[in-house]
Amino acid sequence: MNFVVETSARHVHLTQEDLETLFGKGYELTKKKDLSQPGQYACEERVTVVGPKKEMPGVSILGPVRPASQVEISLTDARSIGIAAPIRESGDIAGSGACKLVGPCGEVELKEGVIAAKRHIHATPEDAEKLGVADKEIVSVKVSTPERSLVFGDVVVRVSPKFALAMHIDTDESNAAGCGREVYGEIVK
Repeated sequence: MNFVVETSARHVHLTQEDLETLFGKGYELTKKKDLSQPGQYACEERVTVVGPKKEMPGVSILGPVRPASQVEISLTDARSIGIAAPIRESGDIAGSGACKLVGPCGEVELKEGVIAAKRHIHATPEDAEKLGVADKEIVSVKVSTPERSLVFGDVVVRVSPKFALAMHIDTDESNAAGCGREVYGEIVK
């Protein structure tokens, strides 16, 4: 069974408090476009992520707001701005990298929250059953592209009725496989 493989570019998730510090009291995110995961969307707003070596302007914010602010960047991004970003599942930010976020109305110092997202598959319970996998299982996925097909190991399966079937990889991984706009993967044992 094949499933879509999407490239998840650098982005930021914010708490309501941090959103208001960056954009102003009572601020609400402006939806630009829906993402593949139900209820998730890219926003018009952007911030600058500042590390010890340099900064990355124009980083997208994804909505809706979350309980903890988090920055997801590739390992190449992390090295370029001087941040040690561990490879983690989204939400697992304890002891992760630190940075400063700069918006039009203020700045936020994140003592932790910068990660390189662990490659993962979102699946509904029904999809997981069809794929023969379980929540938190680690699998390998073959991605076939015209000139750089490869097998990604260490892919975590995340199962929830709130998900839509898709695999997410970061820009480093996407470039390594020569991924274009429409790419599919399959679990290999």
